[in-house]
Amino acid sequence: MSALAAKITKALTRNPEATSDFDLNPGTVLPVERELRSAGVLIGIETFDTVPQVILTKRSSALKHHPGQIAFPGGKVDAGDRDVTDAALREAWEEIALPRDLPRILGQLPAHETVTGFQVTPVVALIERPFEVRAEVGEVAEVFRAPLAHVLDIERYQIQSRRWRKTRRHYFTVPFGPYYIWGATARMLRGFASMLDAT
Repeated sequence: MSALAAKITKALTRNPEATSDFDLNPGTVLPVERELRSAGVLIGIETFDTVPQVILTKRSSALKHHPGQIAFPGGKVDAGDRDVTDAALREAWEEIALPRDLPRILGQLPAHETVTGFQVTPVVALIERPFEVRAEVGEVAEVFRAPLAHVLDIERYQIQSRRWRKTRRHYFTVPFGPYYIWGATARMLRGFASMLDAT
């Protein structure tokens, strides 16, 4: 096992704290009867290049939900999926043509609750061999990589805010070049960074 794999695996055994879109908005009152939809996303870390990198996507600007936003490959759990890991792998194949048998699964982060009603489980995996990326037409505008060291640097994270549904909401961002990584994706990355920083 590589040093990186060992460090991540060890950190995942420490039961890291769950995150949500409401971490920076403690005054939000959530309906007790709310039903969250289950989803899985893949934090895929490529290790075959000079430096480890995280695969991210830019969603199509034509999408109804979250157009143009930066996201992990992944999506909601469908009826045919065995679990959130299966959903993340299926979606990664559909969105970026990542072969399902290529990622080496290391574990999961705690589920992250989003403001849009999803319970998203980040599945952490190493991708140790190259593959031919193919962005899903109509869904994914671009596939890019961010250095793992960049997203693991807590000092790079900022707190910003905007008005949403008549309320000012605060959220994390972690800018990378021309890419504005924010919201749930940035919060999950920051949780991952905090988890590894404590190891």
